[in-house]
Amino acid sequence: MNKISQLLKADKKPLIMGVLNLTPDSFSDGGKYNQLKAALKHVEDMIEDGADIIDIGAESSRPGAEVISVNDERDRLESILKEIKKYFNVPISIDTYKPEIMRLSIDYGADMINDIYALQKPGAIEVISNSNVLVCLMHMQNSPQNMQNSPSYKNIATEVESFFEFRVSECNKAGINNQRIMLDLGFGFGKTFTHNIDLFKKINHFTKLSFPILIGVSRKSMVKEMVGDGENAIIQASVLLASLATQQGARILRVHDIKETYNAISVLQAL
Repeated sequence: MNKISQLLKADKKPLIMGVLNLTPDSFSDGGKYNQLKAALKHVEDMIEDGADIIDIGAESSRPGAEVISVNDERDRLESILKEIKKYFNVPISIDTYKPEIMRLSIDYGADMINDIYALQKPGAIEVISNSNVLVCLMHMQNSPQNMQNSPSYKNIATEVESFFEFRVSECNKAGINNQRIMLDLGFGFGKTFTHNIDLFKKINHFTKLSFPILIGVSRKSMVKEMVGDGENAIIQASVLLASLATQQGARILRVHDIKETYNAISVLQAL
């Protein structure tokens, strides 16, 4: 059984997914971990702090981010992924939408592909279908380059649910069964502050769809709009939102601040 599937089955507590950005331009920690030594140390620290999964991204998906080539993404990712797999036994998720990078990651032993385009890029669904990895399907309106240019919904929860129903159906047709799928509501991806808040209040609606729900709100603009730009306030608010998401049934929390999130979940589990 897939390592992440085993964790989800064996442990009722939410899983913590630590973020490793190998990018020079990510919104929170761009440029900090794109060298091998720093990346390996960060992975080690995240595991010690309580991370259950490491999510590795080599291309920024922040609003307005520049699209990079397959070769550039491979150059950023390959050697570091190889070394992480050599030194650590932690489950690995790869944040990519490119079929070529998915295939490379699977060959190196990735446990999950985390795709902001929900396998809509040509060839992506076939790569996953021909593997045994898990896949996280995220909702996004448009693309990172234009997603914040006046996003609009009539009913955001209904539209996001319809999107997931269609993408899951397409996965099933391609031979990807439901046990390999999880869903990410895509906070901040083609959504205004109001959309994000409305969607957050409906997390428990999506947990009833019988798929593990992954929540990623850590340090995002919606947090800063609530508490300002102070780092401590952003961390505290991110941890609080993660905790609230678990109370609505979220199973995986994608976060930057591992120890703080781990401690908050431990408190909730003890109550």
